[in-house]
Amino acid sequence: MRCLGIDYGTKRIGLSYGDELGVATPLPALTEADPTKRRAALTEVVRQRRITDLVIGLPLNMDDSHGPKAKEAEALAAQLRIDLGLPVHLIDERLTSYEAESSIPKQKRREVRASGIIDSRAATLILQDFLNLQFPQPEAEDV
Repeated sequence: MRCLGIDYGTKRIGLSYGDELGVATPLPALTEADPTKRRAALTEVVRQRRITDLVIGLPLNMDDSHGPKAKEAEALAAQLRIDLGLPVHLIDERLTSYEAESSIPKQKRREVRASGIIDSRAATLILQDFLNLQFPQPEAEDV
């Protein structure tokens, strides 16, 4: 299993990678302004890393409802299933961008946001949640 975590946005796509080791690591975000070029770059990452599963953050509202951004993520998932022929898993991503951004000093957030670092950190949190479900850690007393 080689997974690509995706934090989808209309300006940037945060990425992360994880496998059977159960650890998600950030990859450089896709920051190309042209959405077609961003999508082509995403396809290239999938090919180069021989990805077997895609994990996309699903930005649910706090009341569990599906707003416009969640519908965009669901549409992306459906399109990637068709285009790439890979399993696509949607994972609740509520507050991951906030958590990722909170690890950056306030005075640097504006410049860091444009680089995609926060987006890739959010993708790492999303993918780590998925990997934790796939490869649960043994309980302390089981060790």
